[in-house]
Amino acid sequence: MRSLCFNLAFWAISIFYTLWAAAAALRPGSDAVRRVIKRYVGAMIWAMRVIAGIKLEVRGRERLPEGGFILAPKHASYGDGFCAYAQFDDLAFVTGDHLERFPLFKTVLKKLGAIVVDNCGGPEARKALTHSAAQAHAAGRRILIYPEGGLAPVGEHFRYRTGVYYMARDFAMPVAPVASNLALFWPQEAWTKTPGTAVLEFLDPILAGPDKDAFMERLEAAVETRTAELVAEARGGPVVPSALSTPDEARPRKARGSEPNPL
Repeated sequence: MRSLCFNLAFWAISIFYTLWAAAAALRPGSDAVRRVIKRYVGAMIWAMRVIAGIKLEVRGRERLPEGGFILAPKHASYGDGFCAYAQFDDLAFVTGDHLERFPLFKTVLKKLGAIVVDNCGGPEARKALTHSAAQAHAAGRRILIYPEGGLAPVGEHFRYRTGVYYMARDFAMPVAPVASNLALFWPQEAWTKTPGTAVLEFLDPILAGPDKDAFMERLEAAVETRTAELVAEARGGPVVPSALSTPDEARPRKARGSEPNPL
């Protein structure tokens, strides 16, 4: 019953705030849209806690660097974006161009200053990422990017993409890894939700040096190791390292259900 009520609330809240954000996007500037999206995220966190029974515990805020930085979180749940976005007043986030297929979203994303890249990747996608990230960096905004690029099941991870490294290197910005066990309670895009306390933890920042591979290995190890520890903590069992997988391998094991992720 909780899952049914939450999913109904998810759609009702999403439709209401999408329409409100689209109307706000007609006004000059971006402040109105950002205020609406901030309320949208707050409403979703409220629904997670009150309806789905998923409480959010945030750890490690004291580790976040001053000024601009890049957030590189674990991505295993559609709720990840809501939880991360709720922690900051102004966050530029990297998203695939698939979101522009949803009516009204393209204008809203533009007003938010979202960094929209081609899902197919390639040199053009990297060029667009660099250009948009440069604009966000010049404005002093913090940037959210999911290095895995997709929703990995609990206990698995995808290859970490190097876009986060190039942004960190080109703009001399520290990267804050983020671990999470939210997917235990809201797995990927699953219909069923499980009550409990999810943890979002900010880890020690990493600087991008000249060695790309060393940076990527360090980032992946930080996120995946701590995420495995948070999963073990919630389950009350041993720590099991995540296994490398691919989106194609993970897709048959994904739970049924589909919800558009606006973040």
